[in-house]
Formats: sequence, C-alpha cells, structure tokens
Amino acid sequence: MKNRVATATTIGATALAILALPASAQDEPDRSDWPSSFTVGTASQGGTYFAYGSGWANLVGEELGLSGGGEVTGGPMQNMALVHNGDAAFGLTTMGPAAESIAGQNPIAPGLEMTNACAIFPMYQTPFSVTTLSSSGIESIEDIPDGSRIGFGPAGSTSDTYFPRMMDTLGVNYERRNGGWEDLGGQLQDGLIDVIAFAAGVPIPTVSQLEVQTDINIIDFTEEQQATIAEEFPVSDFEIPADTYQTLEEPARSVAMWNFAIADCGLPASFVNEVVDIVMSDNERMVGIHQAAEETLPENWDKNKVLKWHPGAAEWFRENADADIPEDMVFGN
Repeated sequence: MKNRVATATTIGATALAILALPASAQDEPDRSDWPSSFTVGTASQGGTYFAYGSGWANLVGEELGLSGGGEVTGGPMQNMALVHNGDAAFGLTTMGPAAESIAGQNPIAPGLEMTNACAIFPMYQTPFSVTTLSSSGIESIEDIPDGSRIGFGPAGSTSDTYFPRMMDTLGVNYERRNGGWEDLGGQLQDGLIDVIAFAAGVPIPTVSQLEVQTDINIIDFTEEQQATIAEEFPVSDFEIPADTYQTLEEPARSVAMWNFAIADCGLPASFVNEVVDIVMSDNERMVGIHQAAEETLPENWDKNKVLKWHPGAAEWFRENADADIPEDMVFGN
C-alpha cells in the first residue's frame, strides 16, 4: 500500500512539474536522434544554388543551434547522388534531374534508382537564359554562329543536362564547354568562349557581375522557340522581369523548371519538420538570402510531381498549407 501511495505521489509531482514548464519547453521536440551537424549540397560558386543553399544552411544552423553549411558540388545531379547515399543531409535539385535520377538515369551512377532523396520544400523556378558580350553582335538565338563555344555550367548540372539538348532542338551548332559560373564569366570576358547558357535562379550573381564590368546581351527566346522547347522538355514559359538586371529594358522570354530542396529520407521527421518550419514561416528572411526565394512559398508545394515527400515535410505542409499530399507520395507509404 505504501508503494502505491509513493508511486501516485511521484506521478502527481511529475505531472505538476510538467504543467509548471513554459509552453515552449513542453512543445520542444525530442532531439535525441537529431544530427549535430549537416551539409547542404549546392552547386558552383557564382551561381544561385550556392548563394541560396549556403544562406539557408546558415539560417537553419543558427536557429536550431547546429553546425550547418553549404557544400560546393556539381549541382542537381550530384546533389541527388549525395543525398541518396547519405553523404549530404540536404541538397538542392530541379525536377528534371530528380526524375532522371529516380529512374536510374543519373550519369554519376547509371542504373542506380536514387529513391532515398525526399522533397522537403519548394524553392523557385530556374529560368534558362543566354548571355553574351554585346561586342559579339549576337542578339538572338539565330545569331549564334556555327561552332560557337558555349559554356553550359558544371558537368552534370541542370544547365549542362538540358541546355545542350535545347540548343540541338533549336538547330544551334556549337562546341560544348563546362565549368563553374564564375570561371565561365571570366572566360567570356577573355574571349575564350562566346556564349554562356545559364540555368539558374535570377538574378544570377555572375550575370550581375558581368554587366557591371562590361556590356552584355541577355538573349531571350521567341514565342515559337518557347513552344518548341516546351514540347520536348519538362519546362514552362517564364519571363525574366526587366528589373532583374540593368541590361534589360523589357522582360526577357525564357523557359523554366522548378527547384526543390531535398533531404535524406532517413532523417528524423521532427528534425525535418523544424527545418521546413524555419524556411517556410518567414519568407522575408529567405528573400534576404536571395531574391529567387520570393517563390519559396507554402502554396507552391504542388509543383512537386516527381519526388516522394519526407514524412516530416509532408506533415508540415498538411498542417500549415492545407496540402493535399497523397499517401503514396510520402516516403515509407
């Protein structure tokens, strides 16, 4: 009987202690299985992925008291591989490379179906745009001379994966060059290449830097070219706003592909839920990291039609954005 009384007294005291805790302490998630540090796979320096991903990593690290940082990578294809293999907790990818990776068509590991990379939140659309020096005389896609040296970004990046095919579709004859965006910007100024074909969120740091240092042309597509590309690739029409660059006097026609942040599907749901909450609950902070984050909004959850959702992310969007995410699109179901 004494033991029962002692047990009841202990339980009652514990309950009172819990009730006495601040609400925030009671709601604090269990961090016992959280990682103490994390990396975000981005892309080359000078591109939007690096600025966006590094800024996001720093924000999440500071908010959660963890060590987090961006890692320079080859872009979406490599990020899918890094996250799938558990070599990076998070990464950034576009829908096209994500679909190819899931289907076992990632050139980094042909035949490997990369299904351990889960969607966690929408980022922004990646426009495909063409930049050259004004001195080249190139003012349209048709003006690009046969044999022009075109820089398509890092090998395996979204630009390198899709832009050469787009140029083929539009009948452009070219020599293919690869490199980081900053490096290609320097090559363009030095006359080592003739054109840069970018696939990156706008404003692209390298383009912003180029137009300060020299006169450039930002070449847009015609409506017919937009339609031709959209028939062949998973893209939609897009306009680069005129105020994006000093060089533009009016919006530039383009096509674009959606980007999503991804996570190792095995990360704790509570951890990923907190990460998503930090990113999606304060868009102003994200826009402060990069202007492209203006599209990092909860309502854009439905732009993912390729990747399985991480359970922690799916929970956040269902509870906070009325997201109708089907059960079969959540990892583990």
